[in-house]
Amino acid sequence: MLVISPHLSIPYDEIETHAMRAQGAGGQNVNKVASAIHLRFDIRASSLPPAFKHQLLSLSDQRVSREGVIVIKAQSHRTQERNREDALARLKEIIAGALAAPKPRRATQPTRASKRRRLDSKQRRGQRKALRGKVES
Repeated sequence: MLVISPHLSIPYDEIETHAMRAQGAGGQNVNKVASAIHLRFDIRASSLPPAFKHQLLSLSDQRVSREGVIVIKAQSHRTQERNREDALARLKEIIAGALAAPKPRRATQPTRASKRRRLDSKQRRGQRKALRGKVES
């Protein structure tokens, strides 16, 4: 079970992992060993509560496909085990981030000093632009 929070976990049989060869430089090891992990998690077919599914599907993250599948490719480590751990940690991070409630914004008034600084900079900018005109002799 991949534990996301104390009250939420995902069974490993809902997470599909596939080993493949990594891309990029690395010499003979990269060319021979399937150490990269391609992880797929189908949000719609998962056992997550409907509210959590909706939040995940509404994410504007390129790792979430139109079909509702989270796709993660982990290839930064040399071993398959470390890459699998990395992919699962990234999946956990995506799900936990989507489930966290955003902090509500409190409306505040600008301070007197910030208003003064804004007006002073506007005045300086206007003077600088006024000096750009033609010079009369």
